[in-house]
Amino acid sequence: MNTIIIGAGQAGLATGYHLQRLGESFTILDGSARIGDQWRAQWDSLRLYSPAKYDGLPGLGFPGEPWNYPSKDEVADYLTSYADHFQLPIRHNTRVDRLERVDDHWLLTVGRETFTADNVVVATGTFGRTPYLPDCAADLDPSIRQLHSSEYRRPDQLKDGPVLVVGGSHSGTDIAYEVAQTHETVLCGRDPGQIPFTPGRPGQKVFWPVFLFVGRHVITRRSPLAKAAMEDLRQHGGPMIRVKRADLLARGVERVHERVTGVQDGQPMLSDGRVLDVANVVWATGFRQVFDWIKVPVVGADAWPREYRGVAEGAPGLFFCGLCFQYAFSSMVLPGVGRDAAYVARRIAARSRTLAAA
Repeated sequence: MNTIIIGAGQAGLATGYHLQRLGESFTILDGSARIGDQWRAQWDSLRLYSPAKYDGLPGLGFPGEPWNYPSKDEVADYLTSYADHFQLPIRHNTRVDRLERVDDHWLLTVGRETFTADNVVVATGTFGRTPYLPDCAADLDPSIRQLHSSEYRRPDQLKDGPVLVVGGSHSGTDIAYEVAQTHETVLCGRDPGQIPFTPGRPGQKVFWPVFLFVGRHVITRRSPLAKAAMEDLRQHGGPMIRVKRADLLARGVERVHERVTGVQDGQPMLSDGRVLDVANVVWATGFRQVFDWIKVPVVGADAWPREYRGVAEGAPGLFFCGLCFQYAFSSMVLPGVGRDAAYVARRIAARSRTLAAA
């Protein structure tokens, strides 16, 4: 087989679209039972931060009102229709356990089954497969209800009593704002800044074209501005988008900037020594990049692949798509992934021509 794409999210589907247009043979392997299941598993109230007008993948626009902000289920349904529309070859319930280089080919292991390919595109998501929890989470009193943000769906999952949300990026602020309607809520963690615009507010038709132009063409890995932004996003998460500091204050969320550094008497303790008496903790602490299933040395000291624009260093035929800041600030979101997928597909097609000539 010429190319195998690992992951049928937006990055994997967009890469498949471009490979199809270039006449390349490929198969997409995905661990989920259905396209879009990772979106369906998000919290109920989640909506995209960008309007539908800019959320379409290459070749097929996002349906509905252009300035609507799609729900997570609408995104999942769109991805399903995208795969069906272009008849992309996808094999479901197929989680890759191991990827290694054998005799100038890539060998993928799925349970007892193996696949070989000239090229592999790892499109498993921006922040990896594994939710991150600090070590101290295991020491909290068992009576405290703990959820990672990937497990949180709605406030009625929580017990009566105060809630601590850990992590001040956009997912943490969104969840804290929602649960504060029914629970006393504390939000802790560093302030990542906030975008000076609220989705859906007046002025959006002026804001979005400018913001996306900057995110696609100005804040790129070719720009001196990008290095600090890339490191910040990859290590700490993005800025607040829909929910702002003033919104948290108005809803009564207590905002503290200290980190959770330990446990005292079964309760979370902050870096300033304050102990919080809470009944629930929601860990909006992101995900760990785990690439230990890739058995070639392509991961750097920062736990991210050593690549440029998705082309892995020192590993011919290995590509990535959908990474945070793969090329630009916009790379990890729907409005930006198509360009990265097109670049990866072109590099694969060029490599195919070289191999055929050889």
